[in-house]
Amino acid sequence: MTVKTAVSFTERHHQFAKQKVQEGSCASVSSLVAQGIEKLMLEEQERDAVLSGMADAIKARMQTPRSEFIEMDDMDTMFDDIRERLRSR
Repeated sequence: MTVKTAVSFTERHHQFAKQKVQEGSCASVSSLVAQGIEKLMLEEQERDAVLSGMADAIKARMQTPRSEFIEMDDMDTMFDDIRERLRSR
């Protein structure tokens, strides 16, 4: 189902949209706008998935007992220390 609506563009955006239609990148300005909206929807879904994963990782780390914390003696060699600990596992 399609819905008809009015949309206003800046001159710059309108020229770009018309150019894309003339080049054959899109069948119409409407389809170009629909593609842009689809892209935004996909980006939002991807962002939500990433944020959800980060939230899960943070929650899991919050459940880590203090006995499993890794103490860092020297901040200058922190990443070297971490790499070494990972290699020794």
